[in-house]
Amino acid sequence: MANEESEFHPLISRLKEMMDRLESGKVYLVVDTVSVDHTRELCERLSDDDKRFATIWAPENRNVVDAYIRGYKAALENDHELIIEMDAGLSHDPYALPMFLRVLNEGNECAFGSRFINGGSIVDSNFRRRFLSKTGSVLANMFLRTKLWDMTSGYQGFNREIVEKFVRLKLKSTGHFYQTELRFLLKKTRYMEVPIHYKAPSPNVNIKSILNSLKCLLYYTFMRLFNRIDYLKIK
Repeated sequence: MANEESEFHPLISRLKEMMDRLESGKVYLVVDTVSVDHTRELCERLSDDDKRFATIWAPENRNVVDAYIRGYKAALENDHELIIEMDAGLSHDPYALPMFLRVLNEGNECAFGSRFINGGSIVDSNFRRRFLSKTGSVLANMFLRTKLWDMTSGYQGFNREIVEKFVRLKLKSTGHFYQTELRFLLKKTRYMEVPIHYKAPSPNVNIKSILNSLKCLLYYTFMRLFNRIDYLKIK
């Protein structure tokens, strides 16, 4: 979580509602030095009051990918069998959590959030943001020979065995391409797309993130062409 002070209480309220309904769950709130408001203090206060929430202070994070992986490692350390990644700030709706759990409990190893299948959408976003998201998925499917409607969504869930495999990898991406990178490396697993409603937190997209995405896309394209990819799967 980074600079989520304004959306903190609505997010936590929805998470608590879903956890009460499911009668289970643990939330790991990863905070690092990117956050300069009171998000960390709010998270720590919540963790003290409600043990279903755990605050992870990770000043060593170098980028957003480090934050994701740090959260996954915490979930593994606490022996969770199903692990779901979502962004804060209500860009990902906690009300979609039961769909992810159902897909994973039905025997799928991965559940990928999708804005571009029936029932999914992007709301409160400008044309540029929607264009980049859709174009990114089209290009990824074209060059990486994947078959997902949405290759760039960060709302996703996995069973434990899959997470144990990818947290050990030295991933190439340092930004948003991380989502595409995982989907590509996991293309040989059992997966299903889950419709989600995505609320873009900002109309802007960092140019460094776009350049990193293009660099990684070219890298994996050439690696695929020369059969140098070890796809992740449970044998």
